[in-house]
Amino acid sequence: MQYRNLGDTGVQVSTLCLGTMMFGGVNNGDRDDCVRIIHTALDSGINFVDTADVYSQGESEEIVGQALKGRRDDVVLATKFQGAMGDERNRRGASRRWIVRSVEDSLRRLGTDHIDLYQLHRPNPDTNIEETLGALDDLVRQGKVLYVGHSAFQASQIVEAQWAARDRGTVRPVCEQLSYSLLVRLPEVDVLPTTLRHHMGVICYSPLAGGWLSGKWRKDAEAPTPSAGRCASGVFNRRYNLDEPANAGKLEAADALASLAEDNGMTLVELAIAFVVNHPAVTSAIIGPRTMEQLTTQVPAADLTLSAEVLDRIDEIVAPGTTPNPFDSAYVNPALQPEALRR
Repeated sequence: MQYRNLGDTGVQVSTLCLGTMMFGGVNNGDRDDCVRIIHTALDSGINFVDTADVYSQGESEEIVGQALKGRRDDVVLATKFQGAMGDERNRRGASRRWIVRSVEDSLRRLGTDHIDLYQLHRPNPDTNIEETLGALDDLVRQGKVLYVGHSAFQASQIVEAQWAARDRGTVRPVCEQLSYSLLVRLPEVDVLPTTLRHHMGVICYSPLAGGWLSGKWRKDAEAPTPSAGRCASGVFNRRYNLDEPANAGKLEAADALASLAEDNGMTLVELAIAFVVNHPAVTSAIIGPRTMEQLTTQVPAADLTLSAEVLDRIDEIVAPGTTPNPFDSAYVNPALQPEALRR
């Protein structure tokens, strides 16, 4: 396992980060099995664990807290806030009111007195970023949070947050968490260069593109059925239905990438993860196993380096800065939605 600085904080994190979205609820409801997966990841050298309050409505955080008993000091622990945690309208968002409540809930579920990295899960257009940073600054001063970050920010939003922190003298975000993979290369255009300029860490989720790069999506094979969690999330058709032209294009690319991996003596899973962690702006790639088998097939990718020839062939299959299905980029600026453009 290799380790890199998280931005310019001086904190060293593993190039693979264990994501825990698949723990609890309809994904993997066997808590003991989830704990074993976490312990195996830590034993492999992973020292970075990422979760969120909304993952199985808090159950993922509880599982992580259970697994880290006696090992908490050896782990850089990250979680997120912003998503809805109930039906009441103020149990969500990026307001000071919700942040001071949500952090206490996460600390309790995680069984810890501090969170190493506390992240705004998505941009919140209805809340002034200065309000959010002011509340997070207070948490840092209180010792409940050590560093702050955000997820799915566009380049302009990253710059706005950095400038707001500088102008108001508050804690600044030290990292961005984004969707980046062989099939989601749009961040290469602007977001990744922006994080480099601001000396930020970058944590990439979904390096396997929601399962498309697992090696199971091949032109000559029956399309696999995504997990119950993905089917229940309401995005199945937009991301997996092969009748959608964008998804048919993903199948073509996934099949070509799988052949490229085989020709170079690696699995597509290894190729996909190695591609992400080899980018100079990337600090760590989040692997989100649901089973022990998935974990053990993903960990070896941490030590792979891709040749220039392989990288050139990847660029021929999926051009730099492009994304076959734009919906996979996770966040689309509301100002670019059709109804907004018609105003």
